[in-house]
Amino acid sequence: MRDFAHEIEQRKQAGLYRTRRLVSGPQQPELIADGKSLLSFCSNDYLGLANHPRNIDALTNALPETGLGGAASHLVCGHHQSHHQLEQRLAAFTQRSAALFFSTGYMANLGVISALAGRGDTIFSDRLNHASIIDGCILSRARARRYAHGDVAALAAMLAETSGHKLVVTDGVFSMDGDVAPLKDLARVCKAHDALLVVDDAHGIGVLGPQGRGSVLAAGLSEDEVPVLIGTLGKAVGTSGAFVAGPAVLMDYLVQKARTYIYTTAMPPALAAATCASLDLIEADDPRRQHLSELIVHFRAGAEQLGYHLMPSQSPIQPILVGGNQETLALSQALEQQGVLVTAIRPPTVPEGQARLRVTLSAVHSFEQVDRLLNALAQSRALLPGSDYQKTVAV
Repeated sequence: MRDFAHEIEQRKQAGLYRTRRLVSGPQQPELIADGKSLLSFCSNDYLGLANHPRNIDALTNALPETGLGGAASHLVCGHHQSHHQLEQRLAAFTQRSAALFFSTGYMANLGVISALAGRGDTIFSDRLNHASIIDGCILSRARARRYAHGDVAALAAMLAETSGHKLVVTDGVFSMDGDVAPLKDLARVCKAHDALLVVDDAHGIGVLGPQGRGSVLAAGLSEDEVPVLIGTLGKAVGTSGAFVAGPAVLMDYLVQKARTYIYTTAMPPALAAATCASLDLIEADDPRRQHLSELIVHFRAGAEQLGYHLMPSQSPIQPILVGGNQETLALSQALEQQGVLVTAIRPPTVPEGQARLRVTLSAVHSFEQVDRLLNALAQSRALLPGSDYQKTVAV
């Protein structure tokens, strides 16, 4: 029998062991985790809507009408009127013809990619795409080819030498680096080589683009240029679930073929009602996004002044590159001792030698709270001496 205990011990020795925190109370910057009050900078609740009173009211008010559970798959008797209204709302929000509601972002990527490509087809995937995209490529049984991160020229060369059905898939905003994919160039190359472009905008929806409509609309790209748009609802939208949006014929095709849509129980319909309320808030609240943008600028200026190595991100995801696993853990622990929660991200989530602290900012953070983070980073800077630190993070 495989020695599972030994493998766990090896992970501990390598600084790769992972643990869960027990959170009590709602998701918000001042968080109770493992019984301690911590100022959190590791949530994907970029707009602070996970605990917004209007969304909570929408959920509570919907329950008497919808009940609690989804009870069945969408194709049996689980497709509630609230799910249908959310799909219509998501299509309008993303300026697409139609949308399909999935239970999670992971399930959306698995289902969409494996439905749109199969044996004999080729999928081209950015090297830094999310694990759910990678797993979707594997599940499809298509040939999967990875291109260097954001390298449109390399992708174009690969597409030119490949025949048959071609699918290009990329994150819109990369979850561990915080940078935005070169979507305009990707759309141009896909058009030239008759490839279907799929964009997972999990970290762009709600934050980027006009009225928070995401990175695809920030780039001004139409449904014709980006036929398949995937997004999650558990990040900036603050609720739960995911969606894919695009031409109606593709949405119908996914209803027939996406196994993670067909063979799972529908999400609670009351959550769909709450998500519609959250989309209303997102569309109407440019000041919230403006405050978030100002926090990002403030944090970057302060962290760079302290000598920390930031990645070139203008999104709420602000990674601090450290390099070594143990050093990254030590820095995270030092911050926690000062009451600040920032998680250490280590391989295989990121490449070997590029462990980091993944700072994420929210519109409900205040400037004073960001200053608390910067002060904690200043107090912890001695853990990473200047010259040694700079050598460690060089990439």
